[in-house]
Amino acid sequence: MAFTYKQTEQSGITIFHLTGDIIDKAEATAFIEEVNKISASGKNRFILELSGVKYMNSSGLNILVNILTKARNSGGEVVVCNLSKKVSDLLVITKLDSIFHILPTVEEGIKKLK
Repeated sequence: MAFTYKQTEQSGITIFHLTGDIIDKAEATAFIEEVNKISASGKNRFILELSGVKYMNSSGLNILVNILTKARNSGGEVVVCNLSKKVSDLLVITKLDSIFHILPTVEEGIKKLK
């Protein structure tokens, strides 16, 4: 399934609703550029809503870690939420569950980032 994203904002927090498989950095170029543009404008709090992501490989993990690094380097934070079992298991296996804030819903992510 091709990767797509939709962007919204709530309470000054940028929310990305991601859909598809994140397996190729080239497929996510527009998404990465959008994150960079938002970050450059001074916004550094992101929620990645992943209910539509059923599969992710090392390229996908790299994208998530880069977003987290960019946000934290500018004093912000990233929350990931609505993970499928496969993606959740991947974060646990790679120990990335210890560096990301993982929450069940966007609403809880907003509360965490306020």
